[in-house]
Amino acid sequence: MCRTRGFFGIGIVAPKDEKNVGLLWRGAHCFGADYIFTVGYRYSRVVTDTTDAGKHTVLFDYANVEDLLKHLPRRAELVGIEIMEEALPLPAFAHPEQAVYVLGPEDGSLPEAIIEACACVVQIPTQFCLNVAQAGTVVMYDRWAKAMTKNRAPGAGEEGGR
Repeated sequence: MCRTRGFFGIGIVAPKDEKNVGLLWRGAHCFGADYIFTVGYRYSRVVTDTTDAGKHTVLFDYANVEDLLKHLPRRAELVGIEIMEEALPLPAFAHPEQAVYVLGPEDGSLPEAIIEACACVVQIPTQFCLNVAQAGTVVMYDRWAKAMTKNRAPGAGEEGGR
């Protein structure tokens, strides 16, 4: 897989099911995330991490929203993934070079403090909501696919225009 420019992390606020953390971790490993994270986790163990992603993709556990916001990487843009009327549809979204994507819990929404801190809020246009790990994987795929399309543009050359 071609490595894209920049970096990104992705995480879930207050995940209640360890399976979703494991599935997001596996997707992060597949699509080249630099790290994943949880905020105020409620799970006990990760059984769905079948690629042993922990050897390749770091997991940070933040105690709460303030802890996450305090430890955002420099220059990273916080991007919320949430179903809301004012959210930008994912197909129209241009991913920042340095991004931290954050998804709400399986049984709720992103906290207002996170939404206020976001540079942008994006939603995946579907008939109804996706599972949180599926939504995260769709966002990572979209980032990867758009980067691959950009890197393979006519005249990009062997190095993908970097």
